[in-house]
Amino acid sequence: MNIFVVNSGSSSIKYQLFGWPARQPLCSGLVERIGYPNATITHNVFTAADAPRETRRTLALPDHEAGLREVVALLTDAEQGVLRDPAEVEVVGHRVVHGGETFAATTETSPDVKAEIRRLFALAPLHNPANLLGIEVAERIFPQARQVAVFDTAFHQTLPEHAFRYALPERLYTEERIRVYGFHGTSHQYVAQQAATYLGRPDARLITLHLGNGCSAAAVRAGRCLDTSMGFGPLAGLVMGTRTGDLDPSVVLHLMGQLGYSAEQISHLLNKESGMLGLTGLSDMRDITKALEQGDARARLAYDLYAYRIRKYVGAYAAVLEGLDAVVFTAGVGENDALVRQKACQGLEFLGLELDEAENQQRRPGIREISRAGSRVKVLVVPTNEELEIARQCAALLVKVR
Repeated sequence: MNIFVVNSGSSSIKYQLFGWPARQPLCSGLVERIGYPNATITHNVFTAADAPRETRRTLALPDHEAGLREVVALLTDAEQGVLRDPAEVEVVGHRVVHGGETFAATTETSPDVKAEIRRLFALAPLHNPANLLGIEVAERIFPQARQVAVFDTAFHQTLPEHAFRYALPERLYTEERIRVYGFHGTSHQYVAQQAATYLGRPDARLITLHLGNGCSAAAVRAGRCLDTSMGFGPLAGLVMGTRTGDLDPSVVLHLMGQLGYSAEQISHLLNKESGMLGLTGLSDMRDITKALEQGDARARLAYDLYAYRIRKYVGAYAAVLEGLDAVVFTAGVGENDALVRQKACQGLEFLGLELDEAENQQRRPGIREISRAGSRVKVLVVPTNEELEIARQCAALLVKVR
């Protein structure tokens, strides 16, 4: 069957089309700047032997429906299309960021499911509205297809209560559902499965590190998430491109009470002006690396702080897991920044983790083992593929339903 994976943002649509059970995408693309007169579509068609064929278009796209209809035109193009008719899409899989406590697994959409996604807008105001919009648009464009929601928070629903509860008055949990939800779950689930398969250990104790512009850690044992660094929202935990990571709440109280910051100003400060950007004036790790190579003291401090926070979580999660079999690096920074990996692993030899410096510097496709031969704890680089994981979960759900 053909599975079309959609990740709908506030002004963008990221997509891939898979012919299942083959795991290679038939095509992929990105629609950006929806709602602007100079919106762009970048569309890649994959063939067995050749490099991807890329098509780029700039045009006015007033809304998501216009954007997705342009994508369908590319999918069915007489010369470069991979489908004859949109009706050949049998399943549309949607990334939905927040499933609250309601959705602990992939779910076929229905009026009730959509109503619950809408109810959760307050917990993910930047993401869930766009995700729901993507579902509603896809229903109109692919009326014959089954629409499936895959929730970023679902993988973390296995956290025990002592890990997901905050030490707040109970009513704030029972009435307002304030708790740890965690994010990047689709990525953590995918790389944990890949790492366990690589190790031949379905019971493996893993710490997965999703390091991109947003960063999070997860403690995974036998495929179940036991703890994760992001919490009620995506601000907690590791230092990120523009987000603070862990922060003493007293700082927020001081900003409000003593410096006169509003809630909106604090939200912008912590989400958009902090993290590596706040420390260096730069948010892209490639730019920060260049600054570090030029002797920039702020870049050196930022790298040290970034790696120190990762080491703290590795130590904490080794305790949560009661041992450790592997540390897994993934996402843009985790897969490509050898210095981050080197600094993050520094001083962890007492856990049985020994990094191979030469292997760490190599760039190879697929899963790479960058720990020394004989290292008791493996260090792996596992490329993430959230779209493939969404397609896999869609296929698994529909086979089970049938």
